[in-house]
Amino acid sequence: MLLRELTGGLDDPATIPAPLTRDRVVDWLTENGFSYFVDSEGDVGGLWHGWLFYFLIVGDGSEVLQVRGQWHRDLTIERLEEVLELCNEWNAERIWPKTYVRVRDNGAVLVYTEVTVDLEHGVTDDQLDQLLQCGLTTGSMFFEHLDETYPDPLRSAP
Repeated sequence: MLLRELTGGLDDPATIPAPLTRDRVVDWLTENGFSYFVDSEGDVGGLWHGWLFYFLIVGDGSEVLQVRGQWHRDLTIERLEEVLELCNEWNAERIWPKTYVRVRDNGAVLVYTEVTVDLEHGVTDDQLDQLLQCGLTTGSMFFEHLDETYPDPLRSAP
């Protein structure tokens, strides 16, 4: 009754926050015509413009949404300092996405983006749509920036 009063009497289920679930993320992907996969650990992912994105549900109560992207190329360890600076500049100037790197044992530097939101109190369909779009869009913007900064030598004529 209180919820009805607070929402102006709207009884539309889409306006009432519901728990975050993997099924809701998969439904959103399907409704928007995106191709996706579910890996062996049950995580949902897909490719957008050649970049790998995962839609993770984490937290003790599966209440945290994380849209994590991975750039389609890796860098050599000699580029670590400059790519860290690039990530730090991006993070200082923008709210989303958080950008960071990981160094593999072989010295390859991988670059990631991440939009993480705690949805402990639930999320409406419109909010979920906005958060998933935000993760994909802002992650893609950063990856485009990386592509401009580090052009693929195989994409230009010799």
